[in-house]
Amino acid sequence: MLFLSDIFPTGYMAAENAQIEPGETVAVWGCGPVGQFTIKSAWMLGAGRVIAIDRVPERLEMARTHGKAETIDFSEDTVYDRLMEMTKGRGPDRCIDAVGAEAHATGGIDAILDKAKSMVWLTTDRAHVLRQAIMCCRKGGTLSIPGVYIGFPDKVPMGAAMNKGLTFKMGQTHTQKYMRPLMDKIQKGEIDPSFVITHKLPLADGPGAYRIFRDKQDECIKVVLKP
Repeated sequence: MLFLSDIFPTGYMAAENAQIEPGETVAVWGCGPVGQFTIKSAWMLGAGRVIAIDRVPERLEMARTHGKAETIDFSEDTVYDRLMEMTKGRGPDRCIDAVGAEAHATGGIDAILDKAKSMVWLTTDRAHVLRQAIMCCRKGGTLSIPGVYIGFPDKVPMGAAMNKGLTFKMGQTHTQKYMRPLMDKIQKGEIDPSFVITHKLPLADGPGAYRIFRDKQDECIKVVLKP
């Protein structure tokens, strides 16, 4: 029940907002806790193929083993080129940005500009994933954004989004709406949310546990604190 308070509904709403039709290809940027539940939810909503994008080895491994997703390590591959190769030039039908304002990138002029601007407080958002998802999504596709943006991200390719006829759906999660239906799915055995837990620690260890998660140490993906 713990994860019904946030990350499971967030991932499920993200997949629902993507408007997945049976058999479609879904690309998910970000394999943190929300991304992991987004992957699971995409399958529950009828995806025929799920592709997960990240650079953290343990997150990619969880996406492969628990999420049954194909994976792209963006520190090794150019995401756009790889997705075009995997979809025969079409692009994913539905793209989900489960990263948001704190996106990291291994290269590209946009990532350099984002970093420079954020260092001198000229921007609050690093919109690398948002830009990438727009460019990768197939014509007429949908971009779902559970990742949080803060202020005024710039250099967003709205011309590409408009000319490709993309649908954007986003917003804070309507947690209360999803609690009962997702509890039903848990009780029916459709999903066991505990797969995402990598650490169980006493409440007193909270600050240290947060640092481990923040710094991506000890293969940490989700911590459960026990009073």
